[in-house]
Amino acid sequence: MKVRKAVITIAGKDQRVLPLQTCIDRDGAEKPVLRILVEQALAGGVEEAIVITWPGDEERYTQAIGSHSKRVRFIAQPQPLGYGHAILCAREAVGGEPFLHMVGDHLHISYTNKSCAQHVVELAEAEGCAVSAVQATRETLLPNFGTIGGQRIAGSPDIYRVETVVEKPTPTEAEQTLTVSGLRSGHYLCFFGVHVLTPSVMELLAGQLAAKPLGPVTLTGALSELAKSEQYLALEHSGRRYDIGVRYGLLTAQLGLALSGPDRTEVLAHLLELLADREMSRIGR
Repeated sequence: MKVRKAVITIAGKDQRVLPLQTCIDRDGAEKPVLRILVEQALAGGVEEAIVITWPGDEERYTQAIGSHSKRVRFIAQPQPLGYGHAILCAREAVGGEPFLHMVGDHLHISYTNKSCAQHVVELAEAEGCAVSAVQATRETLLPNFGTIGGQRIAGSPDIYRVETVVEKPTPTEAEQTLTVSGLRSGHYLCFFGVHVLTPSVMELLAGQLAAKPLGPVTLTGALSELAKSEQYLALEHSGRRYDIGVRYGLLTAQLGLALSGPDRTEVLAHLLELLADREMSRIGR
C-alpha cells in the first residue's frame, strides 16, 4: 500500500478564508496556512495534493501555495452537501487509491522531526489499512470533535483498533460507548484532523450520497461503517492540533509554531516581558 495523494478540504462556507491567514512557520518563514498544510502533506511523502475549494476560490489559493502550485490540484465542491461530500469530490482524482486526508481549518505540530502526516502515512503503509490520528481530549471539548472507541493493540502503547466512531458525542454518550482503557478519567480519543483513508471510504461516501442526494454526507458515518468491515487503526499522536477557526485559534496556533521553532527563546522572552508589564501595571494602579 502506497499513499501518493492527499486531499485537503477547505470548501466550507465558514472555512474559506482560514487557509489564507498568515503565520510564521516553524522554519521562521511567513506563510499562509494553506501552504503550511500542503508542505506538511508533501513531507508525509505524497506526490500530489488535491484541495477541495468553494467554487471561484481557486485563484487566490493558487497564489497562497506559491512554488508548490505544480503539485497541487484544485477541485470545486459544486454544492455544500457536507464535509464527507467535499472529500467525495476528489474521488476521480484519487483514482481508487488510498489517500492522506487533512482538514483545512487545523494546524498540526509534531514534537518530532517527522510531520504528523508522515507518522500516519508510515503506519498506514506498514499495516495496509486506514489510519486516523487521534489525541486524548478532555470531555468538555467533545462537542468539537469526532471521537473513536476501541482497544489498544497489545505491545503498541499508542495504536488502537477502532471499533466505534461518533461525531461530537455528549459526555454521557462518550462514557457509555467510547471509553478506552488506559486513558485518564474524563478523556477520550478524538480525531486529530489527519487520516489515511482507503478506497472503501469513497464507496461508503458515495453510498450515503445515493441514499440522501441532498446530504449531508458525513465522514464519521463512513468511518463508522468502515470499522465494521475492515481493519481500521487509530494512532495516538504526541503532537498538538490547533483549530484556527475558533476564537483565538490562530493566535494559539501561531504560539505553538513559534515555541516549536528556532525563535522559541525570543518568543518566550517577549511573552515574559508582556506578562511582567501587565503585572507591574496592575500593581501600580
